[in-house]
Amino acid sequence: MSQPIKILAFAGSARIESFNKKLVKIAAEGAKVAGAEVTYLDFLDYPMPLFNQDLEALELPEPVVQFKALLKSHQGFIISCPEYNGSITPLLKNAIDWASRPGPGDAPALDCFKGKVAALLATSPGALGGMRGLVHVRAILEGIGVLVITEQKAIPGAYQAFDEQGNLKDEKQLKAVQTIATKLVDVTTKLS
Repeated sequence: MSQPIKILAFAGSARIESFNKKLVKIAAEGAKVAGAEVTYLDFLDYPMPLFNQDLEALELPEPVVQFKALLKSHQGFIISCPEYNGSITPLLKNAIDWASRPGPGDAPALDCFKGKVAALLATSPGALGGMRGLVHVRAILEGIGVLVITEQKAIPGAYQAFDEQGNLKDEKQLKAVQTIATKLVDVTTKLS
């Protein structure tokens, strides 16, 4: 019997009570049900400085090394993306920028991303649910070699969408998120 697909799940937010952290955890559970081994990553545990080539030339910061190792050891990603001013969050862009770089004696640049598969989600208090930001995240990931599945979900009205335990209240929204997670596992399995 083959090993289960490994999926790394994270949100592009550092906020403790982030709606996107809640959303990515729901998707992660869906991926587990679909047979994947899922690792949840919280960027609070990986504080990376702003990308700077002078820092990079000295030595990759340890949180960057750890993040890159996680990306490399997983075949797929579930990413829930807050939207800042209609685009990607600085936190998520910074993490991608760091991980895209080679380290001393390391594999080539973009090695953490090429051949990986990703699913994108978003939620926000606004009426579009973070949809505008997903366009930018998709373009960045596809530009560095990630296959981003077509299915994605943006959930509007985040303050009303989740209950006190962090679950989605709307059964249709929940089913849509679970379907995306299942699709990610299916596509990643077929490509691995």
